[in-house]
Amino acid sequence: MGRLEGKSVIITGAGSGIGRAASLLFTKEGAKLIAVDRSDGVNETAKLVRDAGGTVEAVVADAGSESDVKAFIAKAVATYGKLDAIWANAGVSGGLVPLADQTVEHWQEVLRVNLIGPFLAIKHSIPHMTKQGFGSIVCTASVAGLKSGASGHPYGASKAGVISLVQTTAYSLSGTGVRINAICPGLIETGMTKPVFDRAKERGTADKIGQLNPLKRAGQPHELAAMGLFLASDEASYVNGQAIPVDGGLTASMPYTGKPI
Repeated sequence: MGRLEGKSVIITGAGSGIGRAASLLFTKEGAKLIAVDRSDGVNETAKLVRDAGGTVEAVVADAGSESDVKAFIAKAVATYGKLDAIWANAGVSGGLVPLADQTVEHWQEVLRVNLIGPFLAIKHSIPHMTKQGFGSIVCTASVAGLKSGASGHPYGASKAGVISLVQTTAYSLSGTGVRINAICPGLIETGMTKPVFDRAKERGTADKIGQLNPLKRAGQPHELAAMGLFLASDEASYVNGQAIPVDGGLTASMPYTGKPI
């Protein structure tokens, strides 16, 4: 039996990157999946899952829209009879815009997707999970929500908000049997970070990507998917209210020259 055998799971941002890797891994481990993304890439993810023998329904939706979130959560319950886990993974980078040039509208869009999106996933999954007496909620935060220097201002603020949301929600769910945790990725090679990798390749410095962490490399989507699998599974039954970095050790230290001590 797989680690998620028979469990009903929703993953947002499933059209590429971490969400696609998680979709493939979760269904390999027996999950019945609702894969959500606002791009048509979610249909390609669903095809990959089905080709691998997994169970999936693809939904094109906006994770920052309350009506869309209510609809895809209702679909999971109607299709699979329950909701065991949801991974609020959808996000946007917001780019690197100088502070003085940032607009209110820019901030609002980043916060809408990255912070309000997880809030909506939590809000509308809680009634189903608390009625069952169990469930796991996973939110994608970032090392940018823990330390400065890893992103633009609105992205970092949105991810810090996700971490706070997870911590405060854990106590709001006291006694319900529902767990909630955040994953804080470091530099991961995905569609969102593609410009970083492309610029490094153009400059001939691709070998320096990830040099600030002790593993001296960038992460891969499947490495984040593995942490999500653990948190969504019963193996993490006593893990709650945590923001867990998956960053090659980047946040384990203060700024470091890289020279042996």
